[in-house]
Amino acid sequence: MKTLEQVRAQLKHYPVEVEFPNIDKWQHGNTGVDYVHSIDSGIAGPHVMILALMHGNEVSGAITVERLLQAGLKPLKGRITLGFANVEAYRRFDARNPDATRYVDEDMNRVWSSSRLDGAEDSIELRRARQLRPLIDTVDYMLDLHSMHEEAPPLIVSGPLDKGIQFAAEVGAPEHVIIDVGHPNGKRMRDYAGFGDPASAKNALLIETGQHFSARSKDVAMDSACRFLIATGVMQAAALSAFLFAAAAPAQRFFRVTEPVVATSFDFEFAEDYRGMEIIAKAGTVIAREGEHEFVTPYDNCVIVMPSLRQLGPGVTVVRLGHIVNR
Repeated sequence: MKTLEQVRAQLKHYPVEVEFPNIDKWQHGNTGVDYVHSIDSGIAGPHVMILALMHGNEVSGAITVERLLQAGLKPLKGRITLGFANVEAYRRFDARNPDATRYVDEDMNRVWSSSRLDGAEDSIELRRARQLRPLIDTVDYMLDLHSMHEEAPPLIVSGPLDKGIQFAAEVGAPEHVIIDVGHPNGKRMRDYAGFGDPASAKNALLIETGQHFSARSKDVAMDSACRFLIATGVMQAAALSAFLFAAAAPAQRFFRVTEPVVATSFDFEFAEDYRGMEIIAKAGTVIAREGEHEFVTPYDNCVIVMPSLRQLGPGVTVVRLGHIVNR
């Protein structure tokens, strides 16, 4: 049986095109939680949050949050909170082994259920999530900035609810919107509590900005952050002009995920060099193999969503399958 190290050694190497900011200067904020800062307008309005580094090697969000902190934002109303999540994993980043610092003990974006947060288990990621939780409980609109293992088109992950889909349309970019219910191995923060409750006015989006270390990803992250601040009403476009985000965006396309493909071993392999958003024309096309088992497309025009083997292991979602939908 293969090991994860053997699998990663066979994958494409991506150069690090951006500098990793030193975020130590942002440790002491004004929220009672390290690495989290709030700017309050003093005028009634929503509490919006932009969070970076749910995973320690996803630097595009960290670059964006630092630039926004340096900018001295002045919200029109409400409150803007800016923060860094998995700081411990970020500190351990090593360009020689860039996939190893996604997390320290476990994926921080799979712990956001009350059973995990209130339970007796312990990990570096759970501790940090528990620190952030009281603040996140006060947030009306959340933007969770991520990036991707492979070079692929950026995505908005809206979640399955109508309110999330509508929010993605209001933000307006990136072009591809993924409608899904999450992962079988744990709840994401964008689905936590009121964000995932259709009866709650709270809302959240997760943005996958592109490949972790590309210069384009940092630009997508900033563009998404600006659009989010404008869509929530806490900032005007003119106040964000220094960030040179794109004034216009292409028409969005919406894709509904119908099922995950979950590995059971390190022997999982894709049939082709998929990177994401490929459309497989015919049902029954073999897209992956694991030992003697073949994984095939369940329907015509099946969309390949975020395929990657960089975190391969038993129980890990390695790709999701979806189809194009009309809003």
